[in-house]
Parts: sequence; C-alpha cells; structure tokens
Amino acid sequence: MRLARPYSGVFRGGATARTGPHALPLARIKKIMKRSAGDGSGGDGAGARMISGEAPVVFSRACELFVAELTRAAWAATLQGKRRTVHREDVAQAVGDTDLFDFLVDVVKDEDGAAGGGDGAGEGRLVAPAGDDD
Repeated sequence: MRLARPYSGVFRGGATARTGPHALPLARIKKIMKRSAGDGSGGDGAGARMISGEAPVVFSRACELFVAELTRAAWAATLQGKRRTVHREDVAQAVGDTDLFDFLVDVVKDEDGAAGGGDGAGEGRLVAPAGDDD
C-alpha cells in the first residue's frame, strides 16, 4: 500500500501544513484589507499596496472566531425563545445582550429602532452601515 506524501495535497488545492483549511477565501480578505486601508485612515490615503502572506490567514481565523461567538450568542437567544431556528431577532438580541458586540448595535436594529436586548418582540432587521456601498 502506497502512503501519501506530506505535501501531496498542496498542488490539488488541499490543506497545507503552513496555512491550513480556510472557511473564508483569502483573496477576498486581501481585497477587503486593501480597500479598507485606502479609506484615508492611514494619513495619505494611499492604502496598503503590500500585504504579507500571513496577514489574511490571521484575519480569516479571527473572522471564524467572531462568527462562531456571535452564532453561539444568537443560538442561546434562540433556545431562550424555545425555538430551533435562529432568526434575525435572535442575532439582534445577542448583539444587545453582549458587551463584546456593542460596535454592531447600529448595524442590527429592531423595526422599532431599538437595538436588540429587548423582549424579542418585533422582527430584527439588518441595516447597512452608513457609507458602505457594497
């Protein structure tokens, strides 16, 4: 029986020991990083021309952890509502109840305009932040 070599999956698009599998596309993360760096926050507004190979990998993992934590908090709100399906109002409640997600209060709002954390009445609505054209 022939054993697979350690790097046999590299050329087929498989996971490598250096970077590992990613749930988010690294090219998209790199594109967002370049666009975000060019928003004028760097002083001259030139943006990032060069991004190291490790930076998108770190951002990918950070995004995975962020989504996992937000999902866990929304799932807790779903179970509190005695349901088995996560709804928008569960995400809004998770954002309102967790201090870690305070930066999302303006993004996730109830129809009444109050950010999550209420009694769950009123369907949550995702609102695009101001100035984001995508």
